[in-house]
Amino acid sequence: MAAELRRLTRAVQDARPLVDVLRHPVRLAGPPGLASLLGRVTRRLGAPEFALTDHDSLDTFERLVSDHLALHDGMGEDLPPAAVDEVVDGAARDGFEGLCTREEVVPADGGPPLPAYAAGDPQAPAVVIVAACGMPARLCEQWMRFLSRTHHVLTWETRALFVPDRSAEPDAGVPAQAGDLFAVMDHFGVRRAHLMCLCGGAVIGLAAAHLDPGRVGSLSLWHGDFAAVKGADRTHHQQNLVGLMEMAAAGPDRAAAIHPVLCQTMLSSVPPDLAHLVVYPYATPELLHRYCRLNGEIMTTDVSPWLAGIDRPVLVVSSHDDETAHPAGSKAVAAALPDAVLHLRAHGDHISLFKGDPELMDMARDFIDSAAAR
Repeated sequence: MAAELRRLTRAVQDARPLVDVLRHPVRLAGPPGLASLLGRVTRRLGAPEFALTDHDSLDTFERLVSDHLALHDGMGEDLPPAAVDEVVDGAARDGFEGLCTREEVVPADGGPPLPAYAAGDPQAPAVVIVAACGMPARLCEQWMRFLSRTHHVLTWETRALFVPDRSAEPDAGVPAQAGDLFAVMDHFGVRRAHLMCLCGGAVIGLAAAHLDPGRVGSLSLWHGDFAAVKGADRTHHQQNLVGLMEMAAAGPDRAAAIHPVLCQTMLSSVPPDLAHLVVYPYATPELLHRYCRLNGEIMTTDVSPWLAGIDRPVLVVSSHDDETAHPAGSKAVAAALPDAVLHLRAHGDHISLFKGDPELMDMARDFIDSAAAR
């Protein structure tokens, strides 16, 4: 049963971002006899305690967490307490927390601190993962685990969305978000890096390369959300999301009114094995309002005026059937960049990227290394 206990430990850790912002105790479906074991695991991890109940009484987000933890009879019941602690500690060391150093970074505009993460040898060439807006850093774990074998890998979590005090309205502009990227690099002593940009992070990465090209060695843009590029088609998802985000960004009351609609839109389009992470910015109306302000700025920013002046090597990746971020935006961006390579896959989208397909990871590493050698 140790294997199941290790899985449970990792599942609790992975669900922490969502669990931390839900009403406590978060209820789970599971056998009452597991209450003692589950409590021991959460205390060992410093996680909030859960309450066990029946599945039908759970709300939408509790059901996501419950399905992810998948409690069942026989989990670790044959292990004495000391052995439980040993298994939990080992699983935690092997997880995201063991992989990364977490530090708080003060942004240039003096806003709330940014949770930032570093993995790999600080003396190795640097890669900054510019993830999709509002996503927990651990969603990039597979990429960080792979790239940190040969590189110093940094990432951070979106401003004002991952801090306890969310009383002040953040500067949501794209330049401010690009400034956060530089603040993270400065904090970890990185002068120049490859920017690996996912979904809306592609807009932030291009903004950074436009604002301070000397700090960017090369870029890769993966399924970029270029919804505002003139003349490029948009998917139905992009069209609908831009409108809904504009409404939710108008104020907390408007966000609360459309919160159920946006939750349903998101939940219908994410794979179950990543849902507990991807839905984080939709967990509460307050988070949704802030997320829509930040991501709304990204989705309405046309990067076209910057492209001709970005003379760095760039890999642009999309797919023919991406129904989330239309490939037409990536094609237009690649065509306008002076030194870009466009790679169109047959299938895929930015959500599937987070699963760490070996072929894609090899492509990323090979491009980063070849660009650095030029």
